[in-house]
Amino acid sequence: MNTPANLKYAASHEWARLEADGTVTIGITDHAQEALGDIVFLELPAVGRIIKAGEECAVVESVKAASDIYSPVSGEVVDANQAAVDAPDSVNADAYAAWLYRIKPADSAKCATELAALLDAAAYAATF
Repeated sequence: MNTPANLKYAASHEWARLEADGTVTIGITDHAQEALGDIVFLELPAVGRIIKAGEECAVVESVKAASDIYSPVSGEVVDANQAAVDAPDSVNADAYAAWLYRIKPADSAKCATELAALLDAAAYAATF
């Protein structure tokens, strides 16, 4: 199982990466894509949507099941990965390259607290 050390992880199998510009890139983990099987459809949040940490904001469908995606941080969606929507199997190929959406936090201190509450790679790997 690939669990990069530079990311933070939610117990619900999303990953988050704080970018240099202050945005947060979010996707699903390698473990999640493997458990789902062949991903055939992604529904991502619309750019401009305001999301709270823990809120359902996207859907991933595979040949096995559909799964809700929960946002690990709060903020405004500033980008959705159209390439992943157009080729959902790219998430199976590399769950960390095929990010799903990016959020711009309204409050950087709150975002730092939300990120700190997530699991590091070792803690996440210990959950399964």
